[in-house]
Amino acid sequence: MSIVNCQIVNEIVNEIVSALNDFMWGWPMIILLLGTHIFLTFRLKVPQRKLWTAIKLSVGKDKNSSGDVSQFGALATSLAATIGTGNIIGVATAISLGGPGAVLWCWLTGVFGIATKYAEGLLAIKYRTKNAEGKMIGGPMYALERGLGMKWLAVVFCIFTAIAAFGIGNTVQANAISENLSLVCQDLFDPLTTKMVTGFIVAAIVGFVIIGGVKSIATWCTRLVPFMALLYVLGCLYILFVNHQYIIQALQLIVGEAFSLKAFGGGTAGTVIMMAARYGIARGLFSNESGMGSAPIVAAAAQTKNPVRQALVSSTGTFWDTVVICAITGMVVVTSILAYPEISQDDGGMLTKEAFGMIPYIGTPILTFGIITFSFSTILGWSYYGERAVEYLGGRRAVFCYRVLWILLVLVGSVLSLDLVWNISDLMNAMMAIPNLIALLLLSGIIARETDYYLWKGNLDQDANDLQNPMK
Repeated sequence: MSIVNCQIVNEIVNEIVSALNDFMWGWPMIILLLGTHIFLTFRLKVPQRKLWTAIKLSVGKDKNSSGDVSQFGALATSLAATIGTGNIIGVATAISLGGPGAVLWCWLTGVFGIATKYAEGLLAIKYRTKNAEGKMIGGPMYALERGLGMKWLAVVFCIFTAIAAFGIGNTVQANAISENLSLVCQDLFDPLTTKMVTGFIVAAIVGFVIIGGVKSIATWCTRLVPFMALLYVLGCLYILFVNHQYIIQALQLIVGEAFSLKAFGGGTAGTVIMMAARYGIARGLFSNESGMGSAPIVAAAAQTKNPVRQALVSSTGTFWDTVVICAITGMVVVTSILAYPEISQDDGGMLTKEAFGMIPYIGTPILTFGIITFSFSTILGWSYYGERAVEYLGGRRAVFCYRVLWILLVLVGSVLSLDLVWNISDLMNAMMAIPNLIALLLLSGIIARETDYYLWKGNLDQDANDLQNPMK
């Protein structure tokens, strides 16, 4: 087959996958995910009320409890995978497509998504087990198999997870790192050289980390995640300080357009609120991964006295990712648009670069630092998700081959254009949600019962291994 024919086939496949993506991440998935968030919020009596308790638990340790890593280690690994370029470029894309009102809808999605992330963490501990090496393993596949007897659906979930991991968790993240560094170093080296060198360095570091398993990954993530998130947030706060005279106006614009009944682009009345809601909710759902089924895979490895304690810790991931980081990014972009009217809003990626780039000296470095560190941390976090999915499908012997392939694909992702890979992994990411949501909804009675016993009846400090525990 000639190169021209290959390109044509690639374009056709890409268009088909893009169309499927538009459908999967359109209103059906928005309704399914957001509906689950709202249902679980009220079914579990609004666990968001215990956010401060959850934050305090996340920095503590249940040392004598079963598990392989600390609660904070599990949370940091989850955040490493969750906090990615979607928190930066994705928010700007939502604003570009849905207007400033998308920021509020993104934020509200995070608030309700806390309940779903809580429920995922609870099931992860409730149905976890040990592998042949004595390591704790869990996640939606074990909730489906052990809680519902649906092993076939557990297999489907793992297939989608493994495919998504190689794309959204590996190659496209490596590509984001190399692309940004090639721009930074364009006056020193040609782009291909920079990308190749970057690929080798990132692959070497990733290989060094993941070869040690979940403890090594968690150790690196507990150091990297707080550092990268804090520096990024501080940088954004500085930009907001520079743009301080536009903060009130930006808030008014965000809230006003989030609920505006105006027509947009010649459309019918109410189009503005529909556009803002669609893109803001979709970006929030995609960003925090609540309901996707990824975070509970690492939550299952946590040392915790009972399922509800880790569920609370897991729920803080959505708070930090969307309620804090996405909201701050949105404010930076909207205040920059107001401060610099010449900024084009037609392209989400360019909107991010222009919004940050308008801030002298520090704007562009903050953006570059955020994209590189967020992308690298995502590679580490998703490596564990993919590993557990592959282990479920092929056993421990498949893990070594998986790790080698993971490292090699970091190199490949650093130098190739990955539009098709991104679209395929994006689609698989959406497909992961369906089996996971089935588990959450069908097991919601068990989730509610355990929540009532541990959280609302004051037994949060009780060990699940206590023989007197009626929930055992």
